[in-house]
Amino acid sequence: MSTVDAFPLIRSDLAGLSIPELAKQFGTPAYFYDSASILERIADLRAFDTIRYAQKAASNLAILDLVRREGVLVDAVSAGEIQRALAAGYTAEGHPHPIVYTADIFDHEALDLVVEHGIHVNCGSPTMIDQLGERAPGRDITLRINPGFGHGHSQKTNTGGEHSKHGIWHEQLADCLLRADRHGLQVTGLHMHIGSGTDLEHLSQVCGAMERCAMEVGRTIKTVSAGGGLPIPYTADQSTVDLAAYYRLWHESRQRLAAEFGHPIELEIEPGRYLVAESGYLLTEIRAIKKMKDHLFYLVDAGFNNLARPILYGSYHPMSIAYAEDIPRQMNMQEVVVGGPLCESGDIFTQEEGGFVCKRELPVAAVGDFLLLERAGAYGYVMSSNYNSKPMVAEILLHQGKAHLIRERQSFEDLVRGELIPDLG
Repeated sequence: MSTVDAFPLIRSDLAGLSIPELAKQFGTPAYFYDSASILERIADLRAFDTIRYAQKAASNLAILDLVRREGVLVDAVSAGEIQRALAAGYTAEGHPHPIVYTADIFDHEALDLVVEHGIHVNCGSPTMIDQLGERAPGRDITLRINPGFGHGHSQKTNTGGEHSKHGIWHEQLADCLLRADRHGLQVTGLHMHIGSGTDLEHLSQVCGAMERCAMEVGRTIKTVSAGGGLPIPYTADQSTVDLAAYYRLWHESRQRLAAEFGHPIELEIEPGRYLVAESGYLLTEIRAIKKMKDHLFYLVDAGFNNLARPILYGSYHPMSIAYAEDIPRQMNMQEVVVGGPLCESGDIFTQEEGGFVCKRELPVAAVGDFLLLERAGAYGYVMSSNYNSKPMVAEILLHQGKAHLIRERQSFEDLVRGELIPDLG
């Protein structure tokens, strides 16, 4: 693993385009995505047979279209994500499966779509096997296995172990195989994802658990999925993942299975955050600067309704300042708290898990200057809300020197569309 260079504290452009001009054209707050970063991360993973994007990280149709053009397949965790994938140009059937539905339940709409379009299912509960088998017997399925342990940068992102709702408990695999047999379903794939931030020590355990489960299923297995959770650095002292070692562990595991079963085993990886996090910037304007005893606040026009990761997980995002006017300045630093406009004490971007407010050393700035929350491409817009009746912001894709609007900012009419005042007499 290697550490990254320090993040810049002052920026004048994004992907070669002037930040003040971008703010003038699209307004603030707004999300910007640098397509070059996404394409670089895809290139990192070409050793795997299949790259399957976990679109829950950032599901704008333009991003789905971008990765589809690069041969990246897609994972869907809801009926809406199935429909998004189809709208972005993915087909329902093919080899490898262009769309895989991965979940722990079927709601009625998702089950209907899976049956109607013939979409491959990665079952995360025994009940799903029965529900699919009753509607569409004879299909191939994948099983998502909970190996009994997990890992994550936050307990809320740990997707393995007895406290996690995700996957089929490893000791129930035999029962699930019987359920599949009753419906003529054939288990052709296994999937194992224990959470975000997986390190190589835990990964080795996952590979061993996957092999044991595959041996129990037998030679119908054709595909194994390494899941996702690949970490990206958010601070200069964090390391990038050793992808060569990561791939080698999985490759050696699938080779052992191929030798045992007498046929090739395809190896998938399912990145979400890894593909898009570094590409994303939430551009905000500083609208007030005020002092509260020993705390100096930069108050910006974006809140946790736009980026929820700090309030949910205490997540750290690099920050930088972009000056509204191109005037030479000395980079004087000061410790500040960065907060948003919402009527909530928790609307603070510089906080640690548990809600503890902390300070960040940033360049001296003025009202009207811009502040960028960086590495915000994953679980940013997709987790945003209309809290405080705030409109959803615009999204812009920066591609080959041009800025493309890929989602319009919500209007007030959009905000209240569908709301009805009944005649109460």
